[in-house]
Amino acid sequence: MHLPDHEFVKPATLADSLALLRSASGEIKLIAGGTDVVYNMRGRLFQPDILLSVRDLAELQGVADTTAGGIRIGAGIRLTDLEHEPRVAAYPALVTAGRAVASRHVRNMATLGGNLCLDTRCWYTNQTAEWRQAKGPCLKNGVAVCHAIKSASVCVALNASDIAPALIALNADITLANVDGERRLPLTDFYTDDGVTHTIRDADELLVAIDLPAPSGRTVFIKETARKGNDFSYAVIAAGGEVAGQRVTGLRIVLGCLTTRPLSLQEPVRIIETRGLTDEAIDVAAAAARDELGPLTNLYTPAAYKSSLARSLVRQALRELRDATP
Repeated sequence: MHLPDHEFVKPATLADSLALLRSASGEIKLIAGGTDVVYNMRGRLFQPDILLSVRDLAELQGVADTTAGGIRIGAGIRLTDLEHEPRVAAYPALVTAGRAVASRHVRNMATLGGNLCLDTRCWYTNQTAEWRQAKGPCLKNGVAVCHAIKSASVCVALNASDIAPALIALNADITLANVDGERRLPLTDFYTDDGVTHTIRDADELLVAIDLPAPSGRTVFIKETARKGNDFSYAVIAAGGEVAGQRVTGLRIVLGCLTTRPLSLQEPVRIIETRGLTDEAIDVAAAAARDELGPLTNLYTPAAYKSSLARSLVRQALRELRDATP
């Protein structure tokens, strides 16, 4: 299907891009690799007046060391380049998460910032335009109706980023910029519980960088999908912490692709930090994860399967965290 009519602009600098974001009239959509944006435009999920390309902005490229011993990653880095960047090798969960995204062909185009800002997905909305027309509109395209959860007052489309949970487990910060300056915040605070306005990025802002603290402790990342190297996730999990035998401190457990935002689990963390990484405690923590998921009805597979999968992933991640080579 052809793309809807639009204007394509490609500013030469970050400053020019931010100025256009502030001054442009009509709907404007950012595009980097375009692997998701172009597909969704062809499906008429959105029809912007302007596509603003940030793909080759020099200010969004590269990886640099920080004074705190961590690294700063430009949001425009391609996932293929991220995978082979020597500085990123110190964060194995991030490398694994990057490699888990789609296929090699997609990763050669897709960017880190694009994956973090990936549009949410819904079993109803992410169908053909003809399907949506027959079913009727929903919250995601302007009408106060949800076909996934009839009683929902906000869109419950799922966050589909594979990489976000890994970065959240690594305590990543992000930097957003507009013509007035920059603001920095934890990545976990970037996402909302609304599948339409699923990030706090203002219309005139651009995600420019991701900051990671100095590498420490152990981290794991696991993705479950129908076909490796092709499909969106059924679910992903990332976990990290300082492990000494069966004791762990600073534990983070983040589930992704199950709810409208990456979900940082609280009760399983409390259980493990209190009781340690014993088999019994891990089973209790896995069972506790289900209560934090909330309704699981906006899914491409049965809710009971996703609930079971979440518990299984928590159990697997904690065992790998415990048993990983120091």
